[in-house]
Amino acid sequence: MSTENEGTEVPPAPSAPPVPVETPAASAEPTHPSAPDLAAPSPVASAQEPTAHQAPAHAGAAAGAPQHAAPHASGAWPPPPPPAVPSYAQGGGSGSGWGASYAAQHPEGPKPASRRGGLIAAVLVAALVAGGVGGGIGFWAADRNDNSTGSTTVSASDTPADLKRDPGTVADIANKALPSVVTIEAQGGNGEGGTGTGFVYDKQGHILTNNHVVASAADGGKVAATFSDGKKYDAEVVGRAEGYDVAVLKLKSPPSNLKPLPLANSDKVAVGDSTIAIGAPFGLSNTVTTGIVSAKDRPVTSSDGASSKSSYMSALQTDASINPGNSGGPLLDAGGAVIGINSAIKPAESGGGLGGGGQSGSIGLGFAIPVNQAKYVAQQLIKTGQAVYPVIGASVALEEKAGGATISQEGASGTEAVTPNGPADKAGLKPGDVITKLDDTVINSGPTLIGQIWTHKPGDTVEITYTRDGKEHKVDVVLGERKGES
Repeated sequence: MSTENEGTEVPPAPSAPPVPVETPAASAEPTHPSAPDLAAPSPVASAQEPTAHQAPAHAGAAAGAPQHAAPHASGAWPPPPPPAVPSYAQGGGSGSGWGASYAAQHPEGPKPASRRGGLIAAVLVAALVAGGVGGGIGFWAADRNDNSTGSTTVSASDTPADLKRDPGTVADIANKALPSVVTIEAQGGNGEGGTGTGFVYDKQGHILTNNHVVASAADGGKVAATFSDGKKYDAEVVGRAEGYDVAVLKLKSPPSNLKPLPLANSDKVAVGDSTIAIGAPFGLSNTVTTGIVSAKDRPVTSSDGASSKSSYMSALQTDASINPGNSGGPLLDAGGAVIGINSAIKPAESGGGLGGGGQSGSIGLGFAIPVNQAKYVAQQLIKTGQAVYPVIGASVALEEKAGGATISQEGASGTEAVTPNGPADKAGLKPGDVITKLDDTVINSGPTLIGQIWTHKPGDTVEITYTRDGKEHKVDVVLGERKGES
């Protein structure tokens, strides 16, 4: 019971718009002997279960508006409904809707309602009217959809194949580069071999790749290159450099429309530059992945797993996903030019790189031979069939430990560690000296020193910082050369 309007009766609102009447005398209970039938309550009452037997009070009555006598001959309550039913009250159905006669629904008169009940009922009426409008709109929309024969899906204005890719996007670069990238199949005389990647180096049909991709077929084996359009060509090994891990192939019957990939200046690459790798990871040809240059001048030692010889590089590190089969493929910059040859990865488990016996996948640590170095090696291989290496004429320990590259006490096969009259000898270096810098690059091991020396050419002058008996010294060394594999 409401305490807001204690002791005052408020007549309930009929289902039709109310007609002013004289306020009846206050009474706690109705004077009629029987209660309304609860078996068939009105729609509003059913929505307000606590007062299901009461008709809702009109908002004006709940607000305490003055009441006046209705001009009705008999004075009976409720008064007759107006001549017409309001438009919002149509569709009652079975005499129990909003358009039904109040007297027909309540022959003995309603029980007076409290003011709070009137307020709640008025709100419910408004809500039902709004709901009816919403439902009408919903039905109209559904009816239109039912009559429609079109699809409710939305189509793009252009299909992906018709979209224009802006210059410099990955899609644009890949579209231009893929026709110049090949999947290489190498098979040795014993039937063993593998799959790798290469790319068109020049219009004469030379293909640049890794040595470990074709090493098994170098002596009496078979090599084939398949382009992105599916056309396959036989090839031969022109030359290979184990130390650099670079090899050059030549297509036996090259097509006339070869498009060499442009070569960038890898010395100008910066950490953070975008990268795009193309290759055949695990044999999945024409795979494109992206990343950035994660580091430069990263000392990397790798092996093809079938030889006791290792290759050394001062590599570009990238987080572009490269896996076994990407070996020899191009690492491109944001302009689509080659900045490196993908050659090795650091696998999740201990073991070798892309040429090793394991098949570990990428963990975001990939390494590429800088293209400036690869280009120099390729030129030598095409010209003479063998690589030319810059040297200092001294043997160093290959243990990868911090502190520098220590000149050995003895060279390979019992030879002298410092070649007589060689570059190191002329500069005054001796066994036991620890080389800690080459120019401005810190040297922390023998492999790091070799990789840095091989970024130069024979005849270049480099500054070497070394320690002897605890004292630091600096000396200029003119690099010598070594032809072929030792």
